[in-house]
Amino acid sequence: MKNQTIYLIRHGETEFNTQGRYQGELDSPLTEAGVQQVQQNAQMLKSLIGNPNEWKIVSSPLGRAMQSTEIICETIGFDVKKVEKDDRLTEVAVGQWAGLTTKEIEGSWPNLFQNTDVYNWYFNAPNGEAYDSVVCRLSTWLKDIQHVPNVIAISHGLTGRILRGIYADLKKEDALKLEVSQDVFFKLTYNTITRICLDFDDVYFHS
Repeated sequence: MKNQTIYLIRHGETEFNTQGRYQGELDSPLTEAGVQQVQQNAQMLKSLIGNPNEWKIVSSPLGRAMQSTEIICETIGFDVKKVEKDDRLTEVAVGQWAGLTTKEIEGSWPNLFQNTDVYNWYFNAPNGEAYDSVVCRLSTWLKDIQHVPNVIAISHGLTGRILRGIYADLKKEDALKLEVSQDVFFKLTYNTITRICLDFDDVYFHS
């Protein structure tokens, strides 16, 4: 749908985030700063969307995303019971690395950091999820919502990078370098991705 608008929001900062631990499909609650980040994003979102009941809200089912979704719904005036949970928006699974820091991972799997870079190494995780698998599930999700005009999606850092990469038709190495800040969110419409924060409007990609 050419006139479709998707607002893509990452969950707020979590306790694992502050400890530098990779969460994957594990979970940890939002910090006080994380709650404030979501509230700030939700206030900006409220000013942009008009009638919230004209929007479809879809969230990753993971706790940190749902906690963020509940804050967003309360702020914009949307019934949280109408939120759809979709497993395809969950964070990239990092297998045996879930809950560990980079230092801990390096100590146990030193060879896995060879022949890779800071953006791509996630996909070396034992029993983790492959990049192409993530692209497949997110591409299917985008196809399934293509006829929905107004969508708000609450997801995760790495998943959000890959989703924006698919939308903007970026190469893997470029998609994985996209911003993952928790005090911004993104508007996807007309093949353009707009970064929204307190001092927005900043379009960083246009095809």
